[in-house]
Amino acid sequence: MTDAADDRARLLLVDDDPSFCDTLARALERRDYQVFKALDVESAWQIAREMEPEYGVIDLRIGEESGLPLVAKLAERDPEMRFIVLTGYASVATAVEAIKLGATHYLTKPANADQIVNALHRATGDPDVPLAGQPLSVRRLEWEHIQAVLQEHDGNISAAARALNMHRRTLQRKLQKRPVRK
Repeated sequence: MTDAADDRARLLLVDDDPSFCDTLARALERRDYQVFKALDVESAWQIAREMEPEYGVIDLRIGEESGLPLVAKLAERDPEMRFIVLTGYASVATAVEAIKLGATHYLTKPANADQIVNALHRATGDPDVPLAGQPLSVRRLEWEHIQAVLQEHDGNISAAARALNMHRRTLQRKLQKRPVRK
């Protein structure tokens, strides 16, 4: 259970990169959070049940797994929990799904601790967010389409590859690359 002597806000941090997780945890602890770290989905769910965190920072890609099912479980378990999805593999499809599943916000890496804390405490959207000055590149559109099809098939790479009419290994190679910038 939670430590009665520690009255800091409890935050669940889930990322499969141990060094990133440790660094971000220290930064969040300096901002007065009691941080519980998890490097995989199963550990994260166990910590959530035991520690009942008020906040969460969930990586979109946790090892080979998607963080979206964890987002859905956390939101269902505690509708008052505020959490963000943090990712280096951003796409419109995953951002929309994360918000639909209950995430408070969606941030792309690199994001610093101040940006994360601000996102956790923002209750509304920003109507003044600037619009893109130009349309997405063809490579970025391809990335977005692949992400949307992957979401439609619940993260199943084989099914998404069939739907995209491409070899599974080709799709895996495309997914291992960093997303194309706008």
